[in-house]
Amino acid sequence: MSYSFEYIDIILLAMIAGFIFLRLRGILGKKTGFEEDINSSFPHEAPPTKPTSVLNANTFDENAKKDFVKGAKIAYETIITSFAKGTLKDIKSLLDKSVYQQFEDAIKDRESKNFSSETTFIGINSAEIKQHEQNKNMLEVTVEFVSEIISCVKDKDNKIVSGDPEKIKKVLDTWKFSKDSQSSNPNWLLIDTQA
Repeated sequence: MSYSFEYIDIILLAMIAGFIFLRLRGILGKKTGFEEDINSSFPHEAPPTKPTSVLNANTFDENAKKDFVKGAKIAYETIITSFAKGTLKDIKSLLDKSVYQQFEDAIKDRESKNFSSETTFIGINSAEIKQHEQNKNMLEVTVEFVSEIISCVKDKDNKIVSGDPEKIKKVLDTWKFSKDSQSSNPNWLLIDTQA
């Protein structure tokens, strides 16, 4: 009879260990391999004054696409986490004015209701360029992201209004970035988001 209690103890301890592991992963996040500084991969500051080659739809080759996707992944995670925290000033240089305004309005609406957002970014499963085109001087690139995120919104009494703080959710986002192909400024701006 004592053997059955030992098995139950082992099972309970394994369940507790698993729960603790999932909570730690949810709080600390998972290393995705995209933790490098956004400044180096997705430039958003003024570049050095040396001349740069003109970028256009024809020169957007496979290497350029790989570099772009690498930077876009970092920008995606940075924008998602900064929006959740309500710290738009950290990402202002990555957002088109209209997108910045939409994000700012959403944050103000959240704050007016005394809601708080809790988001843990787990990682990006895939990021794929769906379309790239030249629109006059502007190069526009549409990227489809599939990511895993834990998120919930709570009211002032800490009650969950939406989402689930225990559940990893798979998210599909389609974002469009734009850059002036004749500018030496390396900035890509997020100009459109679709969930």
